[in-house]
Amino acid sequence: MTNLIEFETKRLRLRQWHPNDREPFATLNADPKVMEFFPASLDRTASDAMADRCQSLIAERGWGFWVAETKETCQFIGFVGLHVPIAELPFSPCIEIGWRLAFQYWGKGFATEAARAALRVGFELLSLPEIVSFTTARNLRSRTVMERLGMCETAETFEHPHVPVGSSLRQHCLYRLSYDQWVAQQKVAG
Repeated sequence: MTNLIEFETKRLRLRQWHPNDREPFATLNADPKVMEFFPASLDRTASDAMADRCQSLIAERGWGFWVAETKETCQFIGFVGLHVPIAELPFSPCIEIGWRLAFQYWGKGFATEAARAALRVGFELLSLPEIVSFTTARNLRSRTVMERLGMCETAETFEHPHVPVGSSLRQHCLYRLSYDQWVAQQKVAG
């Protein structure tokens, strides 16, 4: 049986998906502000299918894209976590860190806070040698989070195979963080 990983930060709880997460997740996935750097927003069926997949991958592996909720109110705010990309990418195989939060929770440091804890899980519990993150080159908000996490932008750019040819979102940038880099950052942070 797989050991299910769930954890907390100062303000957040990262946990497995529940049926009542589907509605706020669908609202988030239909929001044009949240989905600005994705090829399209998701309808309820596609959103539910994504939630089901996230839930089943956590059940299978013990980790994945966890639901992020506030500890104070138990309010669903989105997801943060680790994932094996489905797309065949130029740097595959890899484990990525990613996040998607409802708009009303942007600008509060939640993505960075939860992602730092997810990196700790990846490096300390899962013994990963490296974690990557990538986004469309124009997504400056996500790139800022990657930099706050201490991830290093590479000179490597690539066309994401799941983004339509000709789309201005197809060109992606890549960030990397090795275990050794992460350990060095922890020592400096002290």
